[in-house]
Amino acid sequence: MSYAEFVAFRKSLPRTPPLDRMAVRARGLTFAVFSTPPVSSAPPIVCINGGLLYDHSMLWPALSPLAARRQVILYDQRGRGASSAPADPSSASIEDDADDVGALRRALGIRQWDVLGHSWGGGIAMLATASDRAGVRKLVTVNAVGPTSAWMSELRVNVLSRLDGEARDAVERVSEDALHVPDMSLHSSYNRAVYPAWFVDREMSVKFAPPEARSETGTAVLARLRREGYDWRSIIRNVSAPALVIHGQDDALPVGVSAENSEIIPNARREIIPGSGHMPFWEAPRRFFELVESFLLG
Repeated sequence: MSYAEFVAFRKSLPRTPPLDRMAVRARGLTFAVFSTPPVSSAPPIVCINGGLLYDHSMLWPALSPLAARRQVILYDQRGRGASSAPADPSSASIEDDADDVGALRRALGIRQWDVLGHSWGGGIAMLATASDRAGVRKLVTVNAVGPTSAWMSELRVNVLSRLDGEARDAVERVSEDALHVPDMSLHSSYNRAVYPAWFVDREMSVKFAPPEARSETGTAVLARLRREGYDWRSIIRNVSAPALVIHGQDDALPVGVSAENSEIIPNARREIIPGSGHMPFWEAPRRFFELVESFLLG
């Protein structure tokens, strides 16, 4: 989908609903939580953004069409955006982020909700759903990271093949070992240099370039994952909720990770979206929202 086609799609939708902001205490921290109005006929859906340095705005208003039929809840992860940071940000882990999800559900007084996670947020969503089984009705992952860290080296190759000029030079200058160190400025600039590789259409990457993001907590989480690697296979086998695993066919994040996730999660269905990279809600929104809506309503 071109940018012009995307604009036409968005204009065909109802006006984007406002988000109410609230401060929610959970696990000793204050989280910035954002919500559309409740819908009594459907459970709410919490949407977990990726990037690990960014806040909820990575998914809003991108996911606003979901609010037509249900309450959409977003939040800033610990130490990102407007949420408070832990006492020792350097010790933060993605497991902390995952444990926060169920704690937020309980703090909000929600008995059960659906969970959607994008990219690294998909990893958080899988871990959170595995540990909060009674609290999650359905799980949606969108271009989620894989069940192990084996995809990281292939991602770098794919990213470099999609960049040229100054952006490619900027990525090549940063070694993988350098990213093992929690250098906030380095991780922030590297994320921005990589960003155009996430899209099939280069114009889309310009139109949707995120603001510069810096987070000591997020940088520590990201550096640890790169440095130590991970293997979540034994954990996500415990996901009991029905799951929809979505992946853009032309994503720099290898499409094979979605096959691994769908094979390990017991009750999962996999859907590949043609003509889309890492952001199918922008590059193929009609197909993306059709898939998500039919799954959540089914």
